[in-house]
Amino acid sequence: MAHFPVDEVEALLILKAQAQSDISYGEVFAWFGLPFQRWQVGGLCAVLGEVDRLQRGRGRPDLAVLVVRQSDRIPGQGWWLAQEPGTWSGPIEGPEARQFVETLKRRAYDYWREDAPVVAP
Repeated sequence: MAHFPVDEVEALLILKAQAQSDISYGEVFAWFGLPFQRWQVGGLCAVLGEVDRLQRGRGRPDLAVLVVRQSDRIPGQGWWLAQEPGTWSGPIEGPEARQFVETLKRRAYDYWREDAPVVAP
């Protein structure tokens, strides 16, 4: 089973947010030197949930939204299912979903932009 350390995933996503960029699930696996295997995405998703829980506890925007499918650059079904109740009730694909995701990505990008004040982890 693939192992994704929470602190390292968090650091990677902060780097992506500072660069105003997202990252595909496969690219996360590659970052950790692992081959992409769809059946192991659940383990990554659990870690992404923990990263977001830590971010919220620190008053920061979620970062898991930056991990996307390569095909359409929006998060997969597991991310949508993990959303707080009442956060989103629309479709999980298509233009409405993309707009919702882009809004959340923008929050992360704005918070972590390179000229933002330094924030301790």
